Amino acid sequence: MPEKPMICVPILEKNSESVIKSANNAIKMGADILEFRIDGLDDPDPDEIKGLIKDINYPFIATNRTSKEGGSFDGSEEERIEILFEAAKYADFVDIELKTDENYRSKIIKVSKATIISYHDFKKTPSVTELLDIVKRESEIGDISKFAVMPENIQDTLVVLEVLSRVQNTIGISMGNIGKYTRVIAPLFGSPITFASLDKKSAPGQLDVTNTRNILDKLGNW
Repeated sequence: MPEKPMICVPILEKNSESVIKSANNAIKMGADILEFRIDGLDDPDPDEIKGLIKDINYPFIATNRTSKEGGSFDGSEEERIEILFEAAKYADFVDIELKTDENYRSKIIKVSKATIISYHDFKKTPSVTELLDIVKRESEIGDISKFAVMPENIQDTLVVLEVLSRVQNTIGISMGNIGKYTRVIAPLFGSPITFASLDKKSAPGQLDVTNTRNILDKLGNW
């Protein structure tokens, strides 16, 4: 039996007040770790982000996604990396995408305590071979590998579980309603973190944190 997974609740809000409120609610509901979605802020500022991190004072993943990766940051890539760089100094983990320019990615990795290297495909599910290659590349770069892909049918969701059965220290997600069940099954295959929502889903198919906790406890018998 794998170790008990962490339940991560993404905090995706437009302003500081809402970030703090949602973070406190997520903590009360049993989140083990938070994902601070910097790209959710209307006007992200490094000093504001630093203040928020200190006020929340809880384990967190720093993430700053572009629209191509399922996020909403609309500035330049240089601006995105600079903001994430400042947050990385205080984060427990930093999520940086595999597709990010190598120089920018290296800059983030150097200042981070630990990194999650992520890959997203919102259109399809690559083959087992393709995903294994992606995870291999991610594992050579960072501490935890992550892939989130979109299934067209139930067979695609089994591809995700097949990959997880062959790798370690990897977060694997099949998104959408078809893949919803993988968010609670993946931890049984060793996925160290599963994502659950508070009231705003940061990705299609997320379950809420309370149901995620209850199902995991029943399934895992940790």
